[in-house]
Amino acid sequence: MPTVHIRITREGATPAQKAELIAGVTDLLRRVLDKNPATTVVTIDEVDLENWGIGGLPVLDYRAAQAAKVPAR
Repeated sequence: MPTVHIRITREGATPAQKAELIAGVTDLLRRVLDKNPATTVVTIDEVDLENWGIGGLPVLDYRAAQAAKVPAR
């Protein structure tokens, strides 16, 4: 029984988007590993932005730093 955990930041993913993630991951495991969709478990954990960090920075600070590196179009 495969179990997949997806962690995303809590930024308003809709129920439809979450359903699409669950269906897509389940189908991927079926196609690639021949796993039974009936026994595939997918959980989605949403993490508050203040509890998520990348590269030693809170995610909002990291995003701001990344945005500052991108030249304006």
